[in-house]
Parts: sequence; structure tokens; C-alpha cells
Amino acid sequence: MNSGNILVAAQLSTLYPSSNAVSLVLQTERRNLPLPPPNTDTDSSSEHASYSSIFHTPHTGTILLRVIHGGLILELVSLSTDVPPIRFVFPSAVLPAPAIFAWGEKELHILAVTSSGSLFRLVLPTVNSTRLWHDPLPKQWSREYLIKNVSESFYGVVQVQGLLCVAIGLTNGSLIRIEAEHIGDDNFHDLWAEHVYSPSSFLGTLTAYLPSLQSSSTAGSEILSVASRPQPTELGHIWTLSRDRTLRLWTAKGGCVASKALSLSGKASSGDSYVVSNGIKSELLGAEPRNLLRIFGNGGDDETTYAVAFTPTPSYPQSGGYFQLVATNSDQMREVQTIECSAASVYCHLQDFIINDDCLYTLWERQGSSMTERTRLNIAASGGSDYAIWETATYGEETDLTPTYLDELLHSPGSLTDKFMAAVLRPGVFSPLTLRTAIEQYTDACLSVSGPHPPPQLTSSHSTIAENIAVVVGCTVTLMRDPQTGALQHDQYWNALKRDWEGFVARCREVERSARWPLGLGKGKSRDEVIVIERERVGVYVKEDLPLTVHRYLSDSLPVEPHFAVLDILWTLCDKIGHEALQNLETRIVDILHQEIAFSIVDIIQDQAQRFNFKATLDEPSEASIIARLQGIEDLDAAVRIILDLVAGFEQEVKREEDEVELLLPSSRSDWTTALSASYIATTVHARYDICIVLVTLLFFLANDLQEWDPSLVEEVFAVFRGLAMIRSVARQPAADTGGEQDTSDELLTTDDVIARMSNMHVSRNHARFIPTFPLLHRLAAQSGETTELPGAAHRFLDATGMLQSTSPARVTQFEALFCERLRLLGYYEVARDMLAWLPRTPGVVFIAACLHINTGRAEDAAQLMEKVAGSFGHDSGLSLEDAETLASILPGAVLFDSEFTFYIHASAIFKSNGLTQQEVSFIRLALSVAPRDVDTSELWFGLIRGYIDLGFYEDAYSAIIATLYDSVKRECISQLVYRMCEESAIEQLMTFNFATFSAEIEDALAFKARNTDPRARPFYSRILYTWYTRRGDHRNAARTMYQRARKLQENAAQSTDVIALMEEQLEAYLLAINSLSLLTTKCAWIVTQAPSSALIDAESHKRRRLSKNIPDSTFTGDKQDSEIVNLSNIKYDYTLLSARLWLIRRDPALLSAADVLLSPVSIVLRLGQANQFDMAMATAQSLDVDMSELFTTLTSQCLRLSRNPDTVLQEDTSDWLLTDNVSSWPGSPADRGWRYLRVTLERHDSAETDYKYSKTALETILSSDRSSPPPPWLVHSLEENHHEYLIRTSLRYDIIESALEHTLSLLRKANTALSRAPQKTASVTWLPYTLIDQVLAASAQNELTARGQRLRTELQTEVSNRVKRMQKMSRFAV
Repeated sequence: MNSGNILVAAQLSTLYPSSNAVSLVLQTERRNLPLPPPNTDTDSSSEHASYSSIFHTPHTGTILLRVIHGGLILELVSLSTDVPPIRFVFPSAVLPAPAIFAWGEKELHILAVTSSGSLFRLVLPTVNSTRLWHDPLPKQWSREYLIKNVSESFYGVVQVQGLLCVAIGLTNGSLIRIEAEHIGDDNFHDLWAEHVYSPSSFLGTLTAYLPSLQSSSTAGSEILSVASRPQPTELGHIWTLSRDRTLRLWTAKGGCVASKALSLSGKASSGDSYVVSNGIKSELLGAEPRNLLRIFGNGGDDETTYAVAFTPTPSYPQSGGYFQLVATNSDQMREVQTIECSAASVYCHLQDFIINDDCLYTLWERQGSSMTERTRLNIAASGGSDYAIWETATYGEETDLTPTYLDELLHSPGSLTDKFMAAVLRPGVFSPLTLRTAIEQYTDACLSVSGPHPPPQLTSSHSTIAENIAVVVGCTVTLMRDPQTGALQHDQYWNALKRDWEGFVARCREVERSARWPLGLGKGKSRDEVIVIERERVGVYVKEDLPLTVHRYLSDSLPVEPHFAVLDILWTLCDKIGHEALQNLETRIVDILHQEIAFSIVDIIQDQAQRFNFKATLDEPSEASIIARLQGIEDLDAAVRIILDLVAGFEQEVKREEDEVELLLPSSRSDWTTALSASYIATTVHARYDICIVLVTLLFFLANDLQEWDPSLVEEVFAVFRGLAMIRSVARQPAADTGGEQDTSDELLTTDDVIARMSNMHVSRNHARFIPTFPLLHRLAAQSGETTELPGAAHRFLDATGMLQSTSPARVTQFEALFCERLRLLGYYEVARDMLAWLPRTPGVVFIAACLHINTGRAEDAAQLMEKVAGSFGHDSGLSLEDAETLASILPGAVLFDSEFTFYIHASAIFKSNGLTQQEVSFIRLALSVAPRDVDTSELWFGLIRGYIDLGFYEDAYSAIIATLYDSVKRECISQLVYRMCEESAIEQLMTFNFATFSAEIEDALAFKARNTDPRARPFYSRILYTWYTRRGDHRNAARTMYQRARKLQENAAQSTDVIALMEEQLEAYLLAINSLSLLTTKCAWIVTQAPSSALIDAESHKRRRLSKNIPDSTFTGDKQDSEIVNLSNIKYDYTLLSARLWLIRRDPALLSAADVLLSPVSIVLRLGQANQFDMAMATAQSLDVDMSELFTTLTSQCLRLSRNPDTVLQEDTSDWLLTDNVSSWPGSPADRGWRYLRVTLERHDSAETDYKYSKTALETILSSDRSSPPPPWLVHSLEENHHEYLIRTSLRYDIIESALEHTLSLLRKANTALSRAPQKTASVTWLPYTLIDQVLAASAQNELTARGQRLRTELQTEVSNRVKRMQKMSRFAV
């Protein structure tokens, strides 16, 4: 049984999203080019390539050239590095076949001919192999040459022979040869020379100006394929193959120098058309240009050049065609041999073939998929037909979502949408490009029939393709009601939804079929590496491993080697059982392995076989035949062990020198090579799984005989099956939705990059990047870092996982545990959970499950599992050696913890790192409960208290603070507790805590916050501190706290926009401070605080006692602020002043912009008076010790106005004096009440202490207003009683002579009355202002008096004369 080969491929849209490619638009000198025709193929995408080739050099690695979008875009993809692709947008379609050539290690040259008759040379820098074409482009990186001898719309076959020569085969059989005389640079363009050769001239004729080359062409001479020797070569010859099977040799100087009509094989079809050339009847080939010709040399000293031409036989039932080997010496050509194709190529279409290391590789299109064959060329054979041995390679068994498969898929439990989603998103089934194209077509079809109001799902945008599919597919299906019964028609709904999904899957299959259409073959980096290129995939031709070979032989019913004979029997057994029964058996096996195995595995198999009635699905002859064949196996036990080695073993690699060199170099593994490895892994795992499932079927078939088997062998079979099933499940996991749009920041660009892009207008280089979303198996393979060729890389990966090394399903190896932990760390939580479900609940598995619960938000479940794991540590854990190794492998340092205490600490750290404070606290408590006595647990206590605080368990935190023995922890945590309780508004609870001897720390913490935080920002630390002091009876500190709060609010008033609210809070603070100090005795009603700033000192006129004035300055440092004593009266003063200011500001907000002097105490009283707020003004003036003269002037003026025009005054605001409850109850008119109000306020505020200045002010105001109106009698009487002389002088000053005479006469009479009552001895000491009296008399003499005035003057003179006489008489008696 020979090991064959297999194809493995990777989808380009998975690795290189089109949005990541850099696009450059090429300009052309041609004008008025027609627009390209639209793509009419609905089964393909414009991203599918129409031509593709491979280029490789050691410096650049492997580069894939693709022509997409109908030939308008040429794309370069690096398969060896992760450099983003680059795209060139041509003005017209590119003709096949463009080519890449290297110019040393500095540049890549791309030569392409377009259908508009232009030859483009694109020069890309490759100095930096890690950036390739993303380095700054040269100035003349795009050079165009207009071909002269073709029309502006032509078609031909292009062969780029090298950097200096391009050949174009035309439909009339002519050949255009374009040679470069000079390759341009940044300053000059390329210089090209054209030569046109006709096949009719043996020596060739230069026809540079033929009127129309294509008009005279014939069908037979049309060139289908052009070829030359591969580079590097000095031979400039060109070979062409035309439709009439004529092979021609063209030289640079002679044109067509030789031609040979290839002979027809007898197997060629006779149903095609013929042409006659020189009397020879020849069959015409198809008109479509194809890769039918390849040229190669034998190497060494042999100068013979060989041409390999292919002739298809589409109607021949035994092969797809034949190859003819033609040797060329000088200008002579001779047929060497004919190579018949294999029978596998029947009805296949040859896409490409290459010669590599004397082997002929062919690429066939077989029913839309790729098939590759290989045979060795026997150049030494001479003439005739050579029987070739062909080795066929195809892709491994791939899932095809046929309707039958989908129906089987729906038999399993679960959601219909979830099943279809899992099927279409399975890696390798459909590419992202296929899914995107199919969902776009599906959406367009739904929109075309949805009318003007389509479902919103069809018009909304989605972040991922998976989300788009899940939302859109089936959105037009609605659940209807039966029109007759009104019942919901669920059956019709599910059938319609199923049809919708089946229709979408059918679209995906058609697009994917087009995407997998083979295009060509290429050579890779190694000598024997052959790359298979498809429209949307790139694969390699690799060797099969033994499981793949055995699986292929069994699937194709080929004979296997004798030691695998039991597999042939089991394969027959499975065929007899049937697919449905085999699926049911597989389901039972999976259920067994998902349960804890508490019994012997043999007993479990026998029980399940009896329940399943396994043999009932077989007829008796088949059963007897199978048993007979099994009995023919000499040693069934050894045969089973060989099969186990087959599915769980790996081939030993032979280390090569190249591998040793690669170990010394940085890893150059690309995403493409990783994807190939992942594809190979999935293929071989699937084959191994199929082989293993038939082995398990054997156990069920022989269930009654298993008691005689070695139990360890049966357990090993199930253990290997479990490992394969787990890897197979991982291989089926789709790409996670971790990809998305990523903005490429300009910060990553250097200055040279920016300059280069601006100069070349490469704006498209700065665009949104999308991170590719690789399948899970791809990510796992990428982490392995293996660069070995396949199948070695796949075997190393599978061997490194250790998933196939387990020997019993009842145990868990460290490799299985590490595999699950690896999935969890990668973020595939659901996959990790599914993998853990396969494993028994050993401590290691439970620990991983606990960590997984943490990742998925199930913290309580995680905590419970962690507590269970804790018993596995310590000397008395009772763990088996294998369980101990498994558990240690997933712990830090791969070492078991020595006790529960250390594990609890580790568990709490895990919960802490994930922000799960409640569980962290729980495990800290557990750690403290088992902590050794000699261990410092201060950090644990700190973590416990901090956790309680974060959780809001303040009583527990307080209890922990009291309970801990570490004072440093107490002091550090007290402030945290206080601050958190304040922030969470738990003030009442805070006040209930005693804190024992740590009250000072609480007060310091709160005082610090009160001093250094915004007093208006919550929490209000000053209020909290005030409450703390008040609850403890410390009223002085409470008052100081509120007073300092008021001061801080005053400092912030300048920066605040809401001054009124700030002043209200300041008033509240002053009031609370007053209340606190009022609870103390008068002597103790004071506080000591820092002196205010200079600005505040200037604004305050109230004097306070500075403490530092009586202490030497040397006692304090230079930055020490002065302190002052503030007593209760000082605070009341501040409160009254602020209250008045606030009232005025509320009444007139414009005062906010006034200077501070406008709001001084005097100004405040004056403004209150002007506002008719006389009660408030007088109370404020009395509290602020402000003179009220101006205030009484205003009040007297208001009374005068009331007397003259009461209506005007009553229209003003008189609520604070005339409309109070007391004044309103007085009888009389408003004027009477006003004068009475003035009298009462004078009696209240005017006295001997004020020298009755307010009464004087009132009198002067009255007199100044109207001298003719007499002052109120009560005012005159008051002044006569207390300031008689002032009354006389005022009357004289205001020239009221009669009043002056009257007041003087009253004064004399009052004095005489007092004199008569006084003792005679003291009568002489009485005094009268005789000078003032003389002034009154003199003034009366100078003025014309009324009769009353004359009479009063006479009476005054008489009284004065009598007074003088009486005093003289009393003076004599006194002597």
C-alpha cells in the first residue's frame, strides 16, 4: 500500500481581507477608453481571480499574483509573510498572462499588457523583505508603453519572457515581439522596440505597419498558447501552439524559423472540425486560449530544449487527453514520445501543467474541484507512446452541505438557525467571501420582492458576516394564523424557514463552487513543493500520512495491508449497519464519555449494547460473515493495538540540515502556511476519527466477548476516541467574532512614509483595517510556531497537544487539562466548556471549570468549585500521582501548593484580578481561618477590610478593623472606611461606630477632606465632621468646623457662577456655628481658627483678637499663618452682614457686579432704607454698629411724603414698616401710622447714648422739607426735654424766629420753675444760655414779626428781665 499525496488549501479571503489591501490606480495616456462591461456571472464574485501565478525568490519569498474584477485589478499577495496585499487598478482589462521578475534584491518588476494596447511596467521596492512593496515607491514606479501594432481593443496571448522581452500571440497566428532597448529610471521611461512576425514567412518579415493583423487571420493559425524557457535563461526563443496543433519556434531575429504539426493520437475524437494544411488532415483545438504548452531544458551540457504540448480528448471515454514531448535542437523539432493521461482524467478539463524536477504535474478541473496528477518524464524513451504511471491527488473528505446532509443535521436536537449557522460557518466549508457574496445576493433578492417597506433587517448594517447572516436569513418568514381557526401555523413557519435557509445554503454552494475553480500550478520555495492555485484558494501538493492513506484505501474499497485487515472487516460492518444506526451509536458513545465513569467500561459497553440492540440492525448472513472474518484474524488484540497506533501515532521525521538552519533564524511562518497546517490537521483528524469510530463499533459488536479482553485495551480505545473527538470538535469551530475594524493610525507612519504617500497620492494606504478572524484551529497552530513542512508540522502539533496519549477515559492527563486551559486563555469559553464536558471531574478539571465560570460571569459557581479544589492540597489530600501532576500543570510554576492556606490566597488573587470582590473576601476569610500562627497576615487583613469596604459591608469592615491585631492596618483602613461611607451617604451608620481609641484618626481624616475638598461637592465632609463633633458633645470644634466651612465658601465665591446658593450655604454654616457656640457658657463661647486671607480681612471691619500677636515671631516658621480668636458675637456679626447682603442681591442681582465697597455695612443699611426695609435696616445697623442717621432721614422723608401724597408712597413696597401686623393695627390714616412708626423707632433707638442725634436728624429733615409745617409735637417735646438749646439753634438756623422765641421762652420758664424748686443756697449756680437768648432777641429784632411774634418777643424780654432781677436779688441774699 503506497502512500499517496493529498491537496490542502487555504481560503484567501480568510487570511487577506480585501479591505486590508492597498489600492493604487494606474493612469494611462490613452483617451476615451470604453467602460468595462459589468459582471453578469451571478455564481461568482468579482473578487474571484481569472488568472493567477506564483513567483518565488529567497529574498521576497512566495508571492501570489492574481487578476481579479474581470481583469481590471492585479493583486500581489505575499504567502511567506504577513505583509498586506497590494492592488493595482488598470484602466482596461489585463490580458493573460502578466508576470513578475526580480531586479536583484531591490526591486520587483511587473509586466502586464492590457486589452487597450498598453504595456505597463510596475516597479516595486523590495529592499526590506518584511515590508516589501509597502516601502516608499520610486518616482517613476508606473511606466506605460503604447503598443503600435494593435488596435485599442484587441485580444491575444501574452508571454513575458523576462525583464526585456514580451511576446503576444494574435488570433491570426502572428506574433508581436516587444523588446526593451533601455529600462527607464526615475527620470526616463522605458524604450521599447516592436517586431511583428507572420507564420507564413519562414524567415519572418518585419511588418510594423500592417493595416490589420487580425482581419486576415484564419481559424487554424490562431495562437492558443505561448511559452518560453523558464527564467533565468539566455535563450530568447518563443514557442507557440495554434489551433491546428502546429508547434512553431520563433527567434528574435528570424521570426518563425521552424514549425511542426503534432501528430494525432488514435484516441482523439473524430467528431470535431478539421482543417487541411499541406495535405495533412488536422483536428482543430478549442478556440479558448489555454495552458497547452510548456518548455524546459534537460540541464547540464545538453542543449536540447523540450516542449510539452497537451491535446485534449473531451469525448474519449478512457482519458482526458495526451501529452506530446517534442525535442528542439537548433531549428529542428522532433516528437520524442506521447504520454497518455490517466483514466481519472476522463471528462476532466486540463487547467495547467508544469514540469518540476523531471516530473509532470497536471491540474484538472473535475466537476468544479481540483485534481492534481503527477508522473515522471522518461526523456530517454524514444518514439511511440509511453505508458505513464500517474499519481492522483485530490482534497481530503470535505463536508458538502447537500439537502440530504442538511436533513440529517436537523434530526439532532437544537435550534434550526443554530444548526444552519454552525454548518455554514464551519472552517473550510465556505469562505468569508462566499458568505458575503451569498448574503448580498440573498438580500438583493429579498429587497426586490419586499415592496416599498422591506423588513428593517435587510437595510440595517451589521458588524460581522455571521451576525448579518443570522439576522437576515429568514427575516421575511412570518408566523401566520389559520384564517379559519385562528391557530398559529407553526409547521408552515418552520417549513418556510427551512426552505429559506436551504436556499441560502444553495447560493453559498454555487458561489463556493466557482471560488474553488482551479486556475494553475506553481513552484514553491522547496524543490518539490508544488502550489495549486484556485480562484479563491491556494493550496499545496503534499504527502499523505498513513491514516489518510488507509482511510483513502478503505473509502475507495482498495485492498489494505494484512495488519490492517481488521479495518477492512469493520468498514464492511459499518456499511452493513447503515449510516443512521452508526450515527445513533456515535451519539451513545459521546453520551457515555460525557458522564462520570463509575463502573467498568466493559460493563458499560455491554449495558449500552443491550439497550441499543446493536446486532438487530444486521441480517443473519451479514452477521455470520463478519464474525467468520473476525475469527480469521489470528491475534485480534494485536490487530486492535495496531489500529490504535495508527490513529494515535505520528510519523518520525528525519531532521534535515535546512531544519537546523531554520532553528537559528527568526520564525518566518506566515498565516498561509499556518492555515495549510490547520487544514491538514483537520483532514487527518477526520480520517483518524472515522477509523477510530469503526474500532469502537467493533467493541459494541463483540460486547458479549469483552470480558475476555484486556480491560486496559478497551479503556485505551475509548480514551483515544475521546481525544480525537475533542480535537475534531475544535477543528470544526468557526472564526470567533474577535475581528473588526481597526483604524490605522498615522502615528505608525514615519516622516518618509508620509512624504512618499503625498508625493504618489497613495491616499488609500491610510484606511480602515480589518483584523482577519481565523478559526480556532488556525490560532492554535499559529501558537505552536512550527515551520516544518507537512505532514511533519501537523504531526508535531497533534503530538504537542498530548490529546491522544491518554490510556483511560476515567483519568485526565496533564496534556488534556493544559489543552482546555489553553482554550480558556484564548477566550474560547464555550469551546473550553464543551471540552471540559468530555473529561471526568478531577481536581485539575474542576479548577479549570472554576476559572471558566469566572470568565463567563458565574462567580458563585466558581467559588464553590474553588472550595472543592482546596481539599486537594496539603499532606493529607489523597490525590493520585496523575491527578496531582494534572493539577500542578495548570497552577503557577507548575507546582502544587503546600497547604490550603496558600491556595486560598491564590484563589483570592484570581477573584481580585477579575474584579470579583465578594468572592475575593470570602477566600481571604478562609485563608485567615487556616493561617499558621507564625505567618504575617497583615496583607490579608488589609485585603479583607478593603473588600468589605468595596462591597458596602461597613459593619463587617468595622468589625474587622477592631478585630485585627495590626495597628498599621487599622490606621490605614479607618480613613478608607470613613471616606467610602461618606461617599455612599452612610453617615448615620458611621455615627453609630465608636472606633474606640481611634476617634482622633477619624477626626483627622474628615478634617483633611473638609480642608482640601470643594465645600459644595458631595459628600459634604465639613457637615459630616460637624455631625461627628455634635454627636460627641464637642460643640466648640463643631462650631469651628462650620465657621471654617463658611470661610471656604466665601473664598470660592469669586469663582462660582451661583453666588446666591453659595451665600445661602454660607449662612447655614454661620447659623450652625452660632447654635453650637450658644450651647456653651458665655466665657467659653469662642473658637480659635486661622486668620483669613488679606482680602477677607479688608472686607471685614469687625476687630478680632489675634493670638500670634502676643507670641514672638521666632516661634513660628515663615509660612505659618496667624491664628485668631473668634467669639460668638463675631460670628453673629458675620451672619447678619451676609444675610443683609444676600437680601439685597436677591432684590437686585446687578449688585453682583458691583465693587465690594457698595456692599459695606454702611452701604447695606443705606440700601435697606432706600428699599423701605426699615425694620431690617435698623436691626442690621444695630447689630453691625452702624450709624442710623441716614436711615432716619429716609424714614422721615417717607413720613412727609405720606402726609402730602399718600397714594404714591403706598404704591411702593411698605411691607417692612407700614404693613406689618403691629403697625397695621394702629388707628388713623397711613400718614398717622407712619409718623407713629417714626416716633416708636426713635424711642427705641434714640437716647442719651446717641445724644438724640436721630431725633435731631428727623427734625432737620422736616424743617429742610417744609418750614411752614410745624414738626410733630411729640418730636418737639422730646427735644425740649433733652436738647432744648439744639431746638432753639435749629429754629434760628432755619430762620423760624417765632419758633425760636417760643422755644426760648419755654426754656426760661422751665428754668424759672426749676429755680423756684431749688434751695436758695444753690439757686445762684443755675445756668442759662444767655448768649443764645440774646441771639434770639437780636434775630427777632431784625425780622418783621407777626402779632404773635411781637407778643412772644415782649414776653421773652420780660422773662429775661425778671430772671436777671431775680438772680441779682438772690445773689445779694446769698452773700
